[in-house]
Amino acid sequence: MRAGTSRGPFFLREWLPEGDEARDQALIGAIGASDPLQLDGVGGGSTLNSKVAIVSRSSQPGCDVDYLFAQVGVGHRSVDTRPNCGNMLSGVAPFAIEQGLVAAQDGTTQVRVYNVNTGSRIDVAVRTPGGRVSYEGDARIDGVAGTAAPILLNFLDAWGAVTGKVFPTGQRIDRIDGIEVTCIDAAMPLMIVRAADLGVTGTEKPAALDANTALLERLEGLRLEAGRRMGLGDVSDSVIPKPVLVSPGTSDSSITSRYFTPHKCHASHAVTGAIGVASAFALPGTVASGVAREPGRHGLVVLHPAGRIDIEVDLAGRGQEATVEGAALVRTARKIMQGELHLPDYVFPRAPQRDAGATFPRKALTIIVPTRAGGGNDTMARTIAPRLASLLGQDVLVDNRAGANGAIASEYVAGAPADGHTLMFGYVGTHAMNPALQRVKYDPLHDFEPVGMVGSSPTLMVAHPEKGAPNVHSLMVLLRNSPRSFSYASAGEGTPPHFAAELFQLSSGTSMASASFEGAAPAIADTVSGRSQIMFPSLFTAHPFIKAGRLRALAVAGPKRLEALPAVPTLAELGVPGVDVTQWYGLFAPAGTPASVVERLNQALNEALSDPEVIERFERQGAKVQAGPAVALRQRVLDDLARWTDVVAAGKLARQEASTLALD
Repeated sequence: MRAGTSRGPFFLREWLPEGDEARDQALIGAIGASDPLQLDGVGGGSTLNSKVAIVSRSSQPGCDVDYLFAQVGVGHRSVDTRPNCGNMLSGVAPFAIEQGLVAAQDGTTQVRVYNVNTGSRIDVAVRTPGGRVSYEGDARIDGVAGTAAPILLNFLDAWGAVTGKVFPTGQRIDRIDGIEVTCIDAAMPLMIVRAADLGVTGTEKPAALDANTALLERLEGLRLEAGRRMGLGDVSDSVIPKPVLVSPGTSDSSITSRYFTPHKCHASHAVTGAIGVASAFALPGTVASGVAREPGRHGLVVLHPAGRIDIEVDLAGRGQEATVEGAALVRTARKIMQGELHLPDYVFPRAPQRDAGATFPRKALTIIVPTRAGGGNDTMARTIAPRLASLLGQDVLVDNRAGANGAIASEYVAGAPADGHTLMFGYVGTHAMNPALQRVKYDPLHDFEPVGMVGSSPTLMVAHPEKGAPNVHSLMVLLRNSPRSFSYASAGEGTPPHFAAELFQLSSGTSMASASFEGAAPAIADTVSGRSQIMFPSLFTAHPFIKAGRLRALAVAGPKRLEALPAVPTLAELGVPGVDVTQWYGLFAPAGTPASVVERLNQALNEALSDPEVIERFERQGAKVQAGPAVALRQRVLDDLARWTDVVAAGKLARQEASTLALD
């Protein structure tokens, strides 16, 4: 289907292979991702027509269908399900009606779509005269020839869907490298910059902007730092946040935008990006802000290289309290073809495999990370993935599956085929702390085959430099006088930041309020913003924020001071003994993986960890590479599971409920 200003295949989930890994391989083969021209598939050699929509009956209350968007690589074998696409969304409801997932009404059919990528809901209105989808009509959208039936998209809760906040940094304007930017999460995480601040008008054609190498390099540098500040971590291998250049429009109700995808200027404009730009335009205090607007519905226009996108925005509140509560716009779609798509043999090799070690790997590998993008686990995994890929001769993808304090990812890998192609970037939280704290539906010892240690990082006690306490002694005095007057952020129950905070409170006789998040990235972002005042992150996660002066290191939650921060005392030195939390990380395969495959993976892992660039990157952020045999990781799990089980019993910290529901 052509959907909005994008194009790609639409699948029912049941048409695709079971399991995300097999699904992604099918999509790569369908699009022809390996070739920049995508000659061997239905892609168009551009990110705009290398998109996929996967639709199924919704499992969400009050929703009709689930929509999972996938961005397939152009010239490289990759599938990214982190972003959303509002253009492809415009084809979801017509497709769902035609496939019988939603009963058509006579005239107009309303479909509530749940976007799996962002967890947001969208109401879609489709013309269905006589109970059948009509693609013919008189609606025109810029960037598409001709006219078609209008499809109304009404976004209900897309604000903060990815990062948890509309303004993830806690500010409406940040200054990065001397440039004012607005980091906003409204349907799509964006970094918005005034075009004039980068020496361009913002009305240039996309080709002219793409040819401006200095501009692209400057934008990427700003984007990388914006990603870190938004809690997304290292975004060098991610398409979000998207950079946007804005300039004045032709009236008080319009703004001019140049949207990047992220390394090339969009020929027109993404729908989700337009909602983000319109939100920043409507709200005061951003680099894109227009005239002050009263609460209510406002018709706004985003001008782009191919024309304009008209958006109806619902505003509530005034001034700094103003929020966007909804946005609606019109798109069109057209069904191009329907039938069977034949996949080449290389997608799913059918040759019998005699010696698993000799033929491994035979396809791309996926490393499942149990936390959201941006934390220490994610950054380490993405550091070693390209090295492993070059050593193993296959792509190595990183897939973040946060939730239930790592149990969702753990259960997924434990149930994956034991062939070495699905691995887990486990750590002390998933394989010792969380199982010690509560019942989980996986066995950290018997459901996994250890591949090898990756590294370790000490734990720090950090505070917001203005809203937190200046030192540990002052904090304890304040907490004893006013219990729970400070809050600590954790990456979820059963994670190292949670355990360290609990041990600190037990040892110091204090009590803090708790704010729990799905991973270290959003937790540390909450601390940097000052909403939480205390956190116990790994040095690997905290080091960039400490260097930038955005967090203050109060103490080391370990047995000795650190070379990277020699002036920071240990908690034991400050009279708070027993808070010793070292965060270690390791690579695991499902139980039953052939020994020859584990040995091959261990060899590649150890070679990757000996790369000077990997060592330097780990050490630069306060972590230590720890290569070694698989048996060393197995012993580490045994020792730490026993240790944290004892800690839980002694501190009476155990939880009774299971950490996650079954995946199916």
